[in-house]
Amino acid sequence: MLMELSIRDFAIIDQISVNFKDGLTVLTGETGAGKSIIIDAIQLLAGGRGSVEFVRYGSKKAEIEGLFSVEGYHPVYDKGEEFGVDIEEDGMIVLHRTITSQGKSICRVNGKLVTLAILREFGKTLIDIHSQHETQSLMDVERHIELLDLYANKEITQAKEEYQKLYDKYQSLRKRYRELNDNEQEMAQRLDLLEFQWNELQAAELEPNEDTVLTEERNRLVNYEKIYSGIQDAYQALYGEQKGLDWVSHSLTALEGAKDYDEQIKKMSEEMSNHYYLMEEMTFQLSSQLEQLEFDPERLDEIESRLNEINRLKKKYGQSVEEILEYSSKIEEEIEEIKNKDSHLTKLESDIKEIGQDAALEAKHIQDIRVKASEELAHAIQQELKGLYLEKASFAVDIQTKSGQQDDPVFEGRNVKLMPSGFDLVKFLITTNPGEPLKEIHKVASGGELSRVMLALKKIFSKHQGVTSVIFDEVDTGVSGRVAQAIAEKIYGISESSQVLCISHLPQVASMADTHLQIEKHVSGDRTSTSLKELTQQDKVDEISRMITGAELTETTREHAKELLELALKHKSNEHIKSR
Repeated sequence: MLMELSIRDFAIIDQISVNFKDGLTVLTGETGAGKSIIIDAIQLLAGGRGSVEFVRYGSKKAEIEGLFSVEGYHPVYDKGEEFGVDIEEDGMIVLHRTITSQGKSICRVNGKLVTLAILREFGKTLIDIHSQHETQSLMDVERHIELLDLYANKEITQAKEEYQKLYDKYQSLRKRYRELNDNEQEMAQRLDLLEFQWNELQAAELEPNEDTVLTEERNRLVNYEKIYSGIQDAYQALYGEQKGLDWVSHSLTALEGAKDYDEQIKKMSEEMSNHYYLMEEMTFQLSSQLEQLEFDPERLDEIESRLNEINRLKKKYGQSVEEILEYSSKIEEEIEEIKNKDSHLTKLESDIKEIGQDAALEAKHIQDIRVKASEELAHAIQQELKGLYLEKASFAVDIQTKSGQQDDPVFEGRNVKLMPSGFDLVKFLITTNPGEPLKEIHKVASGGELSRVMLALKKIFSKHQGVTSVIFDEVDTGVSGRVAQAIAEKIYGISESSQVLCISHLPQVASMADTHLQIEKHVSGDRTSTSLKELTQQDKVDEISRMITGAELTETTREHAKELLELALKHKSNEHIKSR
């Protein structure tokens, strides 16, 4: 959930810091008080497009910061791992956005600087914003398959993963076939280049790890004097005139003379004896090392020359000898493939056909899952629409198989087009009048109907999406009476599985609020600012009364407001009993 939002120097907002609670929070206020500005700020925090117009007049920058909290497993952890952002086990995530007066945008997630695109990736896992304009996403046919798959998530996930593996392999083979089937001139030029590179690498006669071995040998030769001096001094200290080893021997003899009279001295004597023989062995090794040391300037020249050659090849073929050898092996295969192009093309054709057929079979499995889920989804939405007084509406999910070209896989007697999501084309269809045929949503639903369809979908999908906060910005515009009450109850229903923030002009929605925030605009001197406060129970009565009449408060409107609040409390209590 969104726990805290801080806004500074944003539009007409000087500074606001507000703590949000779980459940349904409703924001109300006079037109122009700045309600939508709050939503604009949250949209920017979620990666929306910024503009210098958002920076408060006379300020250098606008700043927005949101503290979010997630529980258990959440997709935001995957985003953190993907983009290298640390997210602690307590599930706290801080999104920060700064827009300067020069138009620059600075984004941070948990203190780490990120691009706007990355901020957007985090934002969409945490926030789901719906406004009057956002309902247009329902009209985007490309989104319908995503929503259907979201509904069928448990059943379809593994099938889609299996299909994706086959699809990626299928696309890779097709790409290789196109590359190999290019015109003869390009292939001849490519072959000349590869053969030149391969001959150059073969002539180099590289050995695995050769650069590391030679570098170590060069370091020994370059530092020969330091190595010789170090070994010589160590040897002399132990076995030379200073006879350090002799003094250790004297110490051992002294301890051996007293070891029979004290157990502790006996243990020390044994340890000293062990150390003496170890040090004596070390002197033999130092002496042997001195005898083997040899400085060969010609060998150093050979190594330098060889390393220069290896470094030259590294600039062309890889960062290490291993990478160069891998590249050599790769181009050898490609040379063989080009020289025997016809046989390879035949093999690729066979592989493409086989993998294509396997992918098509898996796509059919996905389609079967979607068909079953579409029937369940259509029924669920029908029930939600009835509760929104669209009881005569009919909803359906149309699933068609996309036709392919001659070189696409043949499935059930016809060519099918494989896509990243399978071979299905999915459309949501609706009719709001009995006897009328089902049509695409944007061709049938009016603005008010579209809002209700969106709420029906959101009521169903809020349990599946995993977002921490769902935000509604005046999606209830243009409705009243019993429809307004139904919308209020649906929005509250969504808040039972996700935190909901809702800007509304409807008293029915405001009465459902678990938390009611009022936004007010103030003018001080020549500057306008916005403030926000949480309403008490009596404040709620007055604010809902104002929303009912839009004029002077009366006892009648106050009584009406109290009645709405009592009805809302009764509905919440009934819903709580149902959920137990």
